Amino acid sequence: MRLYRLSPDSLRFPPPTSALHDPNGLLAFGGDLSPERLLTAYHMGIFPWYSPGDAILWWSPDPRAVLYPEEFHISRSLKRFFRRSPFRVTLNQAFAEVIAACAERGMAGTWIGPEVELAYRRLHALGQAHSVEVWQGDELVGGMYGVSQGALFCGESMFSRRDNASKAALLTFCRFFRQQGGKLIDCQVLNSHTASLGAREIPRRDYLTLLSQLQPLTLAPDCWQPQTLSAVSVDSDPDRCE
Repeated sequence: MRLYRLSPDSLRFPPPTSALHDPNGLLAFGGDLSPERLLTAYHMGIFPWYSPGDAILWWSPDPRAVLYPEEFHISRSLKRFFRRSPFRVTLNQAFAEVIAACAERGMAGTWIGPEVELAYRRLHALGQAHSVEVWQGDELVGGMYGVSQGALFCGESMFSRRDNASKAALLTFCRFFRQQGGKLIDCQVLNSHTASLGAREIPRRDYLTLLSQLQPLTLAPDCWQPQTLSAVSVDSDPDRCE
């Protein structure tokens, strides 16, 4: 297998199955972050991930990390926290602020540079990228953003400025997404944080099959309109808890 250089004159990607094993999932480099190229990539199960200043790298790892919304895991301590949570959660009310906060969250090696911010803000303006915001009073304290693909949501990044704020974003979004007809959240690569919340790995071939099945499905009307989702509450929550 070899690493493909993308042509600036074509939106064509190599098949995800041709990605390298080491590093896992690296498929191609080059191209740009135009809305057309990004949407072509997500449609094929491919996403960009690279350090600012470097060539754009495109990935499709095997296995793939996913979260079924009904499998979101709430520990007893997290459930206790949410019972007295001060948070309010909204949808698509501060996309630019959320992606900027993800970029500046202070973690070494963050991949979200100005070029990436601009690209996903363009996708948001086209109704393809969405944000979840967590507020404490009038202060933005957490959130997440990603790209919609029918009944599948490709999560990109999240941030917290208060304890459990990003977990509040994901929990509330999981419930909302299920209610709207959503079936699966793509977490890309498993880490300890997403694993603790119920994400798991599946073979890339299974992910690509699910992607093709879920892309044509439509969610409830006005699903992505800016709105308040809820205050975080777990008292009537059917999700599993230990």
